Amino acid sequence: MNNNIARLEVGAFSTNCWVYVVDGDVSVIDPGGDGEAIIAFLESERLKPARILLTHGHFDHVMALPDVRGAFPDGTIAVHRADHVSVGKNAFRFQCADFKTAAGNDGFIRENWRDMPPVTQLLEDGDTIGPFTVMHTPGHTKGSVSYYHKDAGVLFSGDTLFCGGIGRTDLSGGSIAEMTESLKRLFSLDGETRVFPGHGGPTTIKAERAGLVT
Repeated sequence: MNNNIARLEVGAFSTNCWVYVVDGDVSVIDPGGDGEAIIAFLESERLKPARILLTHGHFDHVMALPDVRGAFPDGTIAVHRADHVSVGKNAFRFQCADFKTAAGNDGFIRENWRDMPPVTQLLEDGDTIGPFTVMHTPGHTKGSVSYYHKDAGVLFSGDTLFCGGIGRTDLSGGSIAEMTESLKRLFSLDGETRVFPGHGGPTTIKAERAGLVT
């Protein structure tokens, strides 16, 4: 662990799975692949997740959810209500269609899919879960959220905000107009807020505000 935040780069699309520990309380954010590696890390650090949090429902952020849930059957699985279709009972059909739009075929999903465990909490903007306030930040998907721990100055931004960029808006549920409003909202946070995105390295609100706002 680096202080209380660990980054595991997982899956075929180098997704960041974050492990965040606050006074022994453990959140796993976006278990996107390589479930055995995520589980091995948690076990090696003697960490038991209180919750598995999804920033959104795209396949590369959820594919190891069955593994992690299988190893740690207790605790919460949470996603925004608008992205529940991505991990609900019709998730396979949705993920195939979404991946076909993104990549031209759905073979990857068909080869790697396993049924998802049930979500135990559907999130709304402003909800509190663990140390976080949920910020609904659509644009990449309808149900994209950022998890904000104000007291620590920490934001897990999923695929809304990256170091030096933003998430795609051309997939199912994407919207450049919604993304623009979500970025405005994130940029209103304290500039020293540390941002831990869904792909790539960490950054700060101040750095991204300077780079993206003209």
